[in-house]
Amino acid sequence: MEFGLQFFPDVSPEQKSGQQYFDEALHLVSLCDRLGYTHVRIVEHYFHRYGGYSPNPIVFLTAASQRTQKARLITGAVLPVFNNPLKLAGEIGMLDAISNGRLEVGFARAFLPHEFTQFGISLNESRERFEEGIAQVRSLLEEENVTMNGQFHHFGNVTSLPRPTQTPRPPFWVAALASPESFVAAGQKGYGIMAIPLAGGKMADLIQLYRNAWKSAGHPGQGKVMLAFHMFCATTMNSAIAVAREPLNNYLTSLVEAASDWLDATSSADYPGYDKIIADLKQETFESQIEKGAAWIGTPVQIRDRIKRYYQQVGGFEIASMQVNFNTISLKDAEASTRLFAQEVMPHFTSIGLETAI
Repeated sequence: MEFGLQFFPDVSPEQKSGQQYFDEALHLVSLCDRLGYTHVRIVEHYFHRYGGYSPNPIVFLTAASQRTQKARLITGAVLPVFNNPLKLAGEIGMLDAISNGRLEVGFARAFLPHEFTQFGISLNESRERFEEGIAQVRSLLEEENVTMNGQFHHFGNVTSLPRPTQTPRPPFWVAALASPESFVAAGQKGYGIMAIPLAGGKMADLIQLYRNAWKSAGHPGQGKVMLAFHMFCATTMNSAIAVAREPLNNYLTSLVEAASDWLDATSSADYPGYDKIIADLKQETFESQIEKGAAWIGTPVQIRDRIKRYYQQVGGFEIASMQVNFNTISLKDAEASTRLFAQEVMPHFTSIGLETAI
């Protein structure tokens, strides 16, 4: 199993400036190589304290590429619905070059109605824009002299520059929450799947759908599953609770607040059941997240046990992407947690020790 750092800014200007947030995040990135974290990942969101400090993941990952020489750089994820594929393909090629071929590109459909409203885009175009966007970006990265006449974007005889450093392109991932169709489609196309066990649900079934689709499409291996977790590791459970409980509850509150339009009669055929998903998330707490295995918080021994149980519960996954500085956790506390986890948890889940640990 691999472990990496995920950055999801969940702060307002009153709590922490953008300058402070990214200074702290990049300091944590600088620890990756010596501590063994294998990737750095960040989101794309807009206009709200829930993720809004990161409107362009590629900007942050470019800076991160200069703080680590080994870690992969993962967009988690870019949103084709709000991006022109010509611009996005060029930015991907540029970062792949700057990072010496360490970029991996995660794509997502977006799910916050207020973002669609501000961009003037219909929620009912979400899936079509996503599918067209990822297909066009893929063609622009893999081919030269590309002509495409899509429903939303058209271009002719264009070659995106710079060409990708990795051939034929950086690996692709698809971010999915709860839609079985998304897991199946990612497996069929040979993309990795990014999932979030935040809401509990049938993650084991969804992962199995993905692996079955991957195998049925004839791809080698069984695919790659990356799951995102909140993580805070401390020497005692009481000290972990004292630091992480309020920030995690604040994060859950801001998520529901950002997605509250789903609770106010917003609906879309592209997002069936999202009103219920957000209503269920509204009931989530620090305690329920730990109980479900979505938050790895506690002592090293407790976290090792939680990882083992969750790994078995969902039938295995390859990569854990961990939020280590969520909401207002201080840099001092985040760094101490990140170091302790690397020293006393990660060695139990290396490729050599995984079978024994699980």
